[in-house]
Amino acid sequence: MHPDIRKRISLTNPTHFLALGFGSGLAPKMPGTFGSLAAIPLLLLMADIPLIAFLTLTVFACVLGVYLCDKTANDMQVHDHGSIVWDEIAGMLITFILVPINISTLALGFALFRLFDILKPWPIGPIDKKLHGGLGIMLDDIIAGFMACGVLHIVLYYFPQWFLA
Repeated sequence: MHPDIRKRISLTNPTHFLALGFGSGLAPKMPGTFGSLAAIPLLLLMADIPLIAFLTLTVFACVLGVYLCDKTANDMQVHDHGSIVWDEIAGMLITFILVPINISTLALGFALFRLFDILKPWPIGPIDKKLHGGLGIMLDDIIAGFMACGVLHIVLYYFPQWFLA
């Protein structure tokens, strides 16, 4: 991260701390991957809560993320800087809607989410390029999360023995 940008943010600022994925977005390489990994402890904490609570927290993370990402991007004076990874955290939560959480499903869901987030197939790519601000930062990862969730459900339906032992 450029030193000028680094001076504009602080992990002591709660907004920056969350937007930077509890600091995981400051990884010098692959911050999006580290941001996605930062979601795993949250998923483990959420593994046994009722569905309505899981959905409520996921929607809250998405809505809050619009503000967090917008504010932090404005403070950095850079649109969608790589270190802003709250969108990856929210996308990972979406990936695991109605998915039993275990080491196998976590690995597959993580890989699928990263694949969709990196490749940005339609409609993710156009949204990522055309929509700006906090909503733009969040929406491509929200869609990647839903796409990963859909594929994860298909795999679990056809190959439950591989992931639900």
